[in-house]
Amino acid sequence: MIAELGQFLLILAFLVALLQSGLIFLGLRTGDTAVFGFARAGAIAQFVLVGAAFACLTWLFAVSDFSVLVVADNSHSEKPFIYKLTGVWGNHEGSMLLWCLMLTGYTGVLAWTANGIAPRLITLTFAVQSMITAAFTAFLLFTSNPFARLWPAPADGNDLNPLLQDPGLASHPPMLYAGYVGFSITFSFAVAALIEGRADARWARIVRPWALAAWTFLTIGILLGASWAYFELGWGGWWAWDPVENASLMPWLAGTAFIHSLRVMEKRDTLKAWTILLALMAFPLSLVGTFLVRSVIITSVHAFAVYPERGVFILAILAVVVGGALALYGWRANCLKPTGVFSEISRESSLVVNNLVLAAACALVFFGTFYPLFVTTVSDETLTIGAPFYNATFNPLVGTLLILVPISGMLAWKRAKPGPLLRQLAPAAIAMLAAGIIAFALADHDRLAGAMGTALAVWIAVGLLIDLKSRLKLFDIPLAASLARARNLPLGIWGMIVAHFGVGILVLAITGVSAWKTESRSFMQPGDSLTMGQYEIVLEGVSRVDRDNFIAEEGLFHVYYGERDLGSLAAERRFYPVRGMSTTESAVQGSALRDVYITIGEPVATRGWPVHVYIYPLAFWLWVGGAIISLGGALSIADRGRRSLLSRKPAAEQVQVAE
Repeated sequence: MIAELGQFLLILAFLVALLQSGLIFLGLRTGDTAVFGFARAGAIAQFVLVGAAFACLTWLFAVSDFSVLVVADNSHSEKPFIYKLTGVWGNHEGSMLLWCLMLTGYTGVLAWTANGIAPRLITLTFAVQSMITAAFTAFLLFTSNPFARLWPAPADGNDLNPLLQDPGLASHPPMLYAGYVGFSITFSFAVAALIEGRADARWARIVRPWALAAWTFLTIGILLGASWAYFELGWGGWWAWDPVENASLMPWLAGTAFIHSLRVMEKRDTLKAWTILLALMAFPLSLVGTFLVRSVIITSVHAFAVYPERGVFILAILAVVVGGALALYGWRANCLKPTGVFSEISRESSLVVNNLVLAAACALVFFGTFYPLFVTTVSDETLTIGAPFYNATFNPLVGTLLILVPISGMLAWKRAKPGPLLRQLAPAAIAMLAAGIIAFALADHDRLAGAMGTALAVWIAVGLLIDLKSRLKLFDIPLAASLARARNLPLGIWGMIVAHFGVGILVLAITGVSAWKTESRSFMQPGDSLTMGQYEIVLEGVSRVDRDNFIAEEGLFHVYYGERDLGSLAAERRFYPVRGMSTTESAVQGSALRDVYITIGEPVATRGWPVHVYIYPLAFWLWVGGAIISLGGALSIADRGRRSLLSRKPAAEQVQVAE
């Protein structure tokens, strides 16, 4: 009965979304102001209906109702309860229901909080959101029904993919989807602005918090995915330029360009057409990622779909979204006339360069992801584009852009004088040069890459500290006055500085784990040791450990650094009987300076267990840097100054301007 209730709620959500979008457009065409209130009520109703359907599916997983196909395929009675719950979205149907929940959730929050926005603009935004919701609920109902029954019901289920039975799965997909789907709001606002033929600084102020929220959630989602790959998958890395990873990186790059472009539009009322275009592309790039993992084009731990019609359906949604948006843009972009002007040396110019480089980087990742798929489709060749391609193209491109990070925030709007700026940043340049030389001298391999990465990280960090010192007038005025300036500094500025400082930390961490890592492979018997520089790793023994739903072969290792005893850690090779799958559980001993990362494989007769050991310098700071970047986004969202601006309702903006 619960499954049928969930099915009925989904049908109602689809009908409400379809009816709402049609009635809104009809009401706006006829001038019926009743649609304004109906739009908000319909948005909240969609969220309630989809939320209730999601609760039904969660209940079915919690009670292990194996008469429901998706539960039987992705759960088991002996599976730990936490993984029964995360199994709700650890499959194709459930993950798409989560997508719809996020989509209606954003629309519901917009309906609850949208005050002081021109009625036609916000109502058109609701109409576009409802059309997107109708498309995805139709996708669920017609190709991916999460409530389909299975008769006769099996006595037990097939269990969840063991690779997905990890605490990281509880937060990674929801955060990633919150980022993906968040860009639907900015997309809908952009479409509404094009229909209205009006986008100005106030529009940018309205949209920017939504863009920042989507970008922040996507950043956290990518970070959680990287940590899951690092700790759970046992392959000894955190980023592999896999197509699914690239699928999340592309909207992140477009979103990063978008939030910077919004700042220019908000402050100077320029770059309107470009900003709208970025808003129109960030969400379709999220759909591209969905298409990749929900079709049969690629297969990975992320790709749950095995039915071509699902990929075709999402491709159709993508074609309508992209084609419709670009057609509307081509028709109405001439209405977006900029009013602000700026010189070649100004903050606006630096942000234009920022946008162009990020757009080029996004295009590069798009090419690297889809070109091999295109070649495979039109020929019998198999082409792989991996890390060497991106190291040679993407990294230098983005590295060049990062040089602008401390410069951009210190440039004046409209027109800047380079002389004072160069004098201010001279200490950062000296620190950068010194750090690069020291790193080059101390490294024993990949000296040039390590030196350049270290120099860039120091340049960003010291440059930002100089910028902060200048804003607070630190050491130029009494400390109490500087602290008062710090308290009064807008959260948006703090968010910018914190996020960019996190970028500097992340650059240093990536340099450490990429340029200075060491690794060794060896077959080991209990009592054998493996030496890597000053590290000695001893295999003390291997034992069998029985868990609720898997059997583990656990290798116990002891780690020494010179004369220091760093303690023990355990690496596992797990076997899940229900699925008949084996996984590797890495052992990681972390510190602020380096991680010791160990995996153990299947034993070979007379040779012992294959052991793979990595030493990752500065790996800890990957997670710290990513967390600081996310914190910067959260601070920018909470900017009280922007919220106060949005609360004002200029009379002129409450009057509909006829085209």
